[in-house]
Amino acid sequence: MRKHYLDNIRWGTQIIVVLYHVFFMYNAEGVSGGLGRITQVDVQYWDIFMYIVYPWMMPVLFMVSGICAKLYLDSHTDGEFIRSRTVKLLVPSTLGLFVFQFIQGYISMSMGGAFDKGNGLDEVPGFVKYIIMAFVGSGVLWFLQLLWVLSVVLVLIRKLEKGRLWDVGAKANIIVIAILSLLVFGSAQILNIQPITVFRVGLYMCAFLLGYFIFSHDEVMELLKKYFPYTAAVSAALCIAFCAVYFGQNYAEAPCNRSLLYTMYAYFGCMAILGGTARFADFENGFTKWMNKRSFGLYIFHYMGISAVALFIAKPGLLPAPAVYALSLVAGFAVGFGLNAVISRIPFFRWAVLGIKRKDKKNVR
Repeated sequence: MRKHYLDNIRWGTQIIVVLYHVFFMYNAEGVSGGLGRITQVDVQYWDIFMYIVYPWMMPVLFMVSGICAKLYLDSHTDGEFIRSRTVKLLVPSTLGLFVFQFIQGYISMSMGGAFDKGNGLDEVPGFVKYIIMAFVGSGVLWFLQLLWVLSVVLVLIRKLEKGRLWDVGAKANIIVIAILSLLVFGSAQILNIQPITVFRVGLYMCAFLLGYFIFSHDEVMELLKKYFPYTAAVSAALCIAFCAVYFGQNYAEAPCNRSLLYTMYAYFGCMAILGGTARFADFENGFTKWMNKRSFGLYIFHYMGISAVALFIAKPGLLPAPAVYALSLVAGFAVGFGLNAVISRIPFFRWAVLGIKRKDKKNVR
């Protein structure tokens, strides 16, 4: 039986990702990667949205991916798992860079002034520029790249533990689940690849493996459903504390993103989302089915729409800030869904950019 709450967490979180990237693009908190502040106000209080969602936003996606990996491997071999993950994750995040995502690289580099005269790219051959743009265009695809690596690591771990560790995970009670937050805190301190702050291998590997070994058990999920009011209350309290302590600081870098408060909020936020969605949103209807089929494409393409508005509208100051925010939000969804609809129907491109295999043509959307 399909666990619809996992699908609903996935597409729901990806909507949060689109909203997050709109605020991130014009943030005034020193978080690099976007265009930056486009207002004249002293404090952009709306930037607090980023502090509310960032700690748990990606960890919950890795946890869900870990749970889904267990469900897939229950009926497929390790080889089939790796082949499917290679097509769906590795191909779009490597070959897809050179087939399509170099466009995102051009937009991002242009936004940062890389092509301005005197910035060193004037004399660089066009083919070299294309390669640079392809790598820069990886953008949000880091999630796919890291998830593929973790999938390979999982297969190796499975060969060693032979199901024993998974069996132990079924015995986790609510006390053990709470204590696991310390493991998350420890994992946040290691394998942080600099200067690319999103590659928090330790933290995301921990979330992925917890999803596989702990939260893939129906017994454990029943506990999260039962204790949802408590995990939600703890998460809300930690959210308020985290925002009060760190608002105005760069939440995406150390020491903030390795702090105890950050990791506790990230973990209990994930527990509340898993338990609450499993309890109240384990269903499928026309809308959720539609969103689930298109959420991957939304994730792949949304940032192109947001960054294009930043480059061509916000950077030259063609519209006031409120209009830029609104247009960026619309562009994120319109370009995300629009490019998904187009690319998914073009032979080769649907495989290289979206990981849609030939036999999956009936699922083109």
